[in-house]
Amino acid sequence: MTNQLDIITLGCRLNAVEGEAMRGLAGSAGLKDAVVVNTCAVTNEAVRGSRQRIRRAHRERPGAQIIVTGCAAQIDAESFAAMPEVDVVIGNQEKLAPDEWRTLAGGEPSPIRVNDIMSVRETAGHMINGYGDRARAFLQIQNGCDHRCTFCIIPYGRGNSRSVPIDIAVEQARRLVDLGHREVVLTGVDITSYGADLDGAPTLGTLVDAILNQVPDLYCLRLSSIDGAEIDAALFERITGDVRVAPYLHLSLQAGDNMILKRMKRRHSREQAIDLCQTIRQRRPDVAFGADIIAGFPTESEEMFQRSLDIVDEAGLNYLHVFPFSPREGTPAARMPQLARPIIKARAARLRTKGEIALHSFLDSLVGSAENAVQESGGRARLGNFASVKVVGESGEVGSVVRLNLIARDGDHLLGARL
Repeated sequence: MTNQLDIITLGCRLNAVEGEAMRGLAGSAGLKDAVVVNTCAVTNEAVRGSRQRIRRAHRERPGAQIIVTGCAAQIDAESFAAMPEVDVVIGNQEKLAPDEWRTLAGGEPSPIRVNDIMSVRETAGHMINGYGDRARAFLQIQNGCDHRCTFCIIPYGRGNSRSVPIDIAVEQARRLVDLGHREVVLTGVDITSYGADLDGAPTLGTLVDAILNQVPDLYCLRLSSIDGAEIDAALFERITGDVRVAPYLHLSLQAGDNMILKRMKRRHSREQAIDLCQTIRQRRPDVAFGADIIAGFPTESEEMFQRSLDIVDEAGLNYLHVFPFSPREGTPAARMPQLARPIIKARAARLRTKGEIALHSFLDSLVGSAENAVQESGGRARLGNFASVKVVGESGEVGSVVRLNLIARDGDHLLGARL
């Protein structure tokens, strides 16, 4: 019998951050001989993959306790608890509660331990010293979402938006810097909605101001995915005028056609997204943009899809994260007229090709320059604009800032030598 504790995380970066938080909580509670599967619910395929991973975990560790959590488990706890491989299902709020892990380690908990996520009014900022190679630290500042995009089930897994108070977030950022981290990444489900639930309704820009002003030794503050429609004036000024904010924004864009955006219940137009990118780039020429785009949303015509292809060039997007549309039971989009799967698959492939061309062009433009980067493991480094660099020759210490001469592009990466 093994006493090993395995944490298997599926889905988004926030899940990865919370997976590391669970590792610490479960370890402190003394939980052993267990596998925790942190599920994803973003698409039906993600839920199916979560079930497959649970079955695989049981085959690989037949004697271990199987604990299932995450968004898919939160939304449909009963069906996961009914799986013969599963011992316990815990909710998204419970998975971050120390008492919950002490119960799991010390007794025979009930098979379903899932609260009504919509009743949760507060969230804790989970300070993660990094995950994987520890190149950067992650700070959760927000959870949940108040918006109801027609394709998205995540609010029912995460609850409504709730924010970590500014003083707590600033103190955690200070602690991370004191531990030696040069870069801190702010994470959450919808971080640009930050603060609406707090006294005085501070904005994400208010928080960024506070962190940068009160933690002067922080080298780089990076933002995870943001909603361009919610960028407040203070945040805009920091993004465009402060070199300590990483020159990379990943936009929750989703489509390039106004009718599709309307049917998605997004809060921006095509023109507003293009104008935002152009305006920020005028103020800060070194900025790079990534975006999430869904291919094959219900009712999307070829002409509508072409506008999603075109916006890559018109907005100057450098990185694409492409999602082939997958109807999620319980969402309005699942009840809309669906496209044939071969059409969706083909459009996703065309978008990915467009994204690859844009990325390669962007990387090519960087060759011959010298840039600072945060050293990662495996001889890799990451520029502020999110470009990945394979370091030729001697690498720096993981997490350190290195100066690199960018000498060539190698596929989706750059080659760089330390100066």
